[in-house]
Amino acid sequence: MRTSHSRDAGRKLISVAAISAALLAGTTTSVAVAQTPAAGVQATPAVPAAAPAERLIVGYKSGAAEAGSDKAADADARAKGEQAGEDLDFQRRLGTGAALVDLGAELGKADVADVIARYRADPQVAYVVPDRLNKPQADPNDTEYTKQWDLFESTAGMNVPGAWATSTGSGVTVAVIDTGYVTHSDVAGNIVAGYDFISDTAVSVDGDGRDSNPADPGDWYATDQCGTGTGSSDSSWHGTHVAGTIAAVTNNGKGVAGIAYNAKISPLRVLGKCGGYDSDIIDAITWASGGTVSGVPANANVAKVINMSLGGSGACTSATQSAITAAVNRGTTVVVAAGNENSNTSGYSPSSCNNVVNVAATNRTGARASYSNYGTLVDIAAPGGQTSTGTANGILSTLNSGTKTPSTESYAYYQGTSMAAPHIAGLVALMKSANSSLTPAQIESAIKTNARTLPGTCTGGCGAGLADATKTVQAVSGSGGSTGGTTFSSTSAVAVPDAGSAVESPITVSGRTGNAPAALQVAVDITHTYRGDLVIDLVAPDGSAYRLKAASSSDSADNVSATYTVNASSETANGTWKLRVQDTAAQDTGTVNSWKLTF
Repeated sequence: MRTSHSRDAGRKLISVAAISAALLAGTTTSVAVAQTPAAGVQATPAVPAAAPAERLIVGYKSGAAEAGSDKAADADARAKGEQAGEDLDFQRRLGTGAALVDLGAELGKADVADVIARYRADPQVAYVVPDRLNKPQADPNDTEYTKQWDLFESTAGMNVPGAWATSTGSGVTVAVIDTGYVTHSDVAGNIVAGYDFISDTAVSVDGDGRDSNPADPGDWYATDQCGTGTGSSDSSWHGTHVAGTIAAVTNNGKGVAGIAYNAKISPLRVLGKCGGYDSDIIDAITWASGGTVSGVPANANVAKVINMSLGGSGACTSATQSAITAAVNRGTTVVVAAGNENSNTSGYSPSSCNNVVNVAATNRTGARASYSNYGTLVDIAAPGGQTSTGTANGILSTLNSGTKTPSTESYAYYQGTSMAAPHIAGLVALMKSANSSLTPAQIESAIKTNARTLPGTCTGGCGAGLADATKTVQAVSGSGGSTGGTTFSSTSAVAVPDAGSAVESPITVSGRTGNAPAALQVAVDITHTYRGDLVIDLVAPDGSAYRLKAASSSDSADNVSATYTVNASSETANGTWKLRVQDTAAQDTGTVNSWKLTF
């Protein structure tokens, strides 16, 4: 088997948009469709910028020889390449079992389409998706607890100090899937072993591929080195900033305080020069949560929390969703950044994946930060800062002063959903330390149930509100708060016909007084072989419809297993509520297995 090293010098990068176009068989490459509370109201689709890609992730169906044999997967790649007149190469097996296939050195858009068509026509192939390049979700700018307004200020802080009387994160490991870690004395005491998952030396910059050293050598790049119009950038030390927010050493007489300051950080490096690939991120998710990744030693520091302050354009793929679902099934809560495009988060990954805690960013006044993504897929908001209104209005954390390679340790204010997500990851660590039996679903529910109303405005949707650490930790430890409201559910299966009329599943709510809450939780479990076909609405007793999910031709993943937050405060609580589901395109069917309302 050939290795990828022989190809590095002559690679021709094909944009993800080009690959997506081929995958969608002629449909538009627009992937972001805004979702609003009123059914049928949609904003103009946004077209994300193209990102370079040169590989495919191929998932084979259970029972296929290629699903369990690297030799068979290699032979299949070569055969499909020969059929298309191209030189394809099986690279490696991902932790989810999917195959990573190199597209070769000189493929054009038509060639890519031909190769993808051949994979899609193979009945043994469950999915084929591009190995997309992801980037840190932060807006870097350029020391001490009194400056950490995001932890304690009454207006828009996350009310963290009150939680410390109950929990400080002891016994919990948080995996930070990011740029790695550059040594910093204010975090070092809480760092445990991690791993460098970057397999491409052009991205890793450290002179080798995967190894047990997740040290961050710097991710700087020269003008347009990452593509035309990308400009240049100093090293971000992004992963170190994130790690400090979660678990900086506290009460040590210097620097900043971490939210879960007795938790441990396992740094997993997946982002380097110009970003990082889905395939490496998928393996990091798998390994972090205790799964097995070929060629990587078993993880001695299995994380119960994963933080991913990263993202790329395009809806969640089946490949990424498979890794996240497996991690959650192993008991690991996955926290992700909503993204910094001031757009609907449904058009970005991993924020559009199921079974994640999707975090939007707020500014110092408690309003949605101007850059933060939004939408019905957002679960919760947390401080992300906004330095355009003043540097001190950003999020202060640990950093390094080096512009290219590591220099002296420092502190700096950053802004971004990348900064918001670790606030929630830190909160999850506090919760898990206070109550180790909590499942990811219970954790997400408790965070939402105990959130407070957003102090400022949020157009487009910021989830259940602003997270409240003290109330949430008290709730899960039995010392206050609420672990959840009254739940009404339906477990009667309803078939969803292919490209047919909408079907409805009713739930009768009784015994309530007044109106429904402003953060009504709608949990949905739908089996479907192409969830992008589905439009899902919540219908109130008076007939008012609230759009939960819009159709998306680019979302090829299976199933909808998600909890949506609806502002139903204008609706009478008692009465018959309905979940309305419609399949809007041909070739796929599904079933509404169950759904529930939590008041």
